[in-house]
Amino acid sequence: MPPAERKDPGRKWAIALAVLVHLIFAAVLVFGVNWQTKEASPVMAELWSSVSAPAPKVVPKPEPEPVTRPEPKPQPKPVPKLEQPKPVKADIELKDKEKEKEKKRKEEEKKKAEAEKKKAEAEKKLKEQALKVQHAMLEAEQITLNKQREAAEAARQQAAAQAASQRLMNDAIGRISSHIRRFIVMPPDIVGNPQAEFEVSLIPTGEVLNVKLTRSSGNPAYDNAVERAIRKASPLPLPTDPSLIGRFRELKLKFRPNE
Repeated sequence: MPPAERKDPGRKWAIALAVLVHLIFAAVLVFGVNWQTKEASPVMAELWSSVSAPAPKVVPKPEPEPVTRPEPKPQPKPVPKLEQPKPVKADIELKDKEKEKEKKRKEEEKKKAEAEKKKAEAEKKLKEQALKVQHAMLEAEQITLNKQREAAEAARQQAAAQAASQRLMNDAIGRISSHIRRFIVMPPDIVGNPQAEFEVSLIPTGEVLNVKLTRSSGNPAYDNAVERAIRKASPLPLPTDPSLIGRFRELKLKFRPNE
């Protein structure tokens, strides 16, 4: 074998080693771009011109573990909107009827309230009128009672005055009758105690104007004796009270033999 050919084997090894190193470097670059997040540090390689020493064995770097990204939280699903069912015609009519019914109910309640209010006002007016009438009746009754009391008092006073006047009258007539008896001449044939009644007319001074027999005693002699005595007793003694003078214009006198 010629000497040039003997030198070729060493050179071939050097070239092959250089090609191998470049291939490894290219592979590292490819995988580093795809799997690493950081930049891969550059790989240094020496080329030996001499192949006297064996080339160091290149240990490939371990591939980096893939970065696990957190899964995104599931977003809540939107609640689907419930579609409102479209009202059917029957539902619309039912609602209209209910509205009309409610309207009528409110109108009836309003009318009822107004009627009750009017009734209460009428009852109040009636009570007020009844109270007024009652008060008027009480006042009228009180007035009537007062008038009755006044009338009773007046009657009592009048009766008392009349009684007093009558007592005075009786006293005056008693004095006149006593005055006349002094002039009676009794007839001898009188039987019993008969009564003769006379009406005597007088003037304010007491003089006798007229004598009239209104009831006979049954004994003409006694009747005549009394009439003569009345005339002889003139003027008769009248009371001095002016309120009694007017009552002595006409006198009714009664006489009995035994008085």
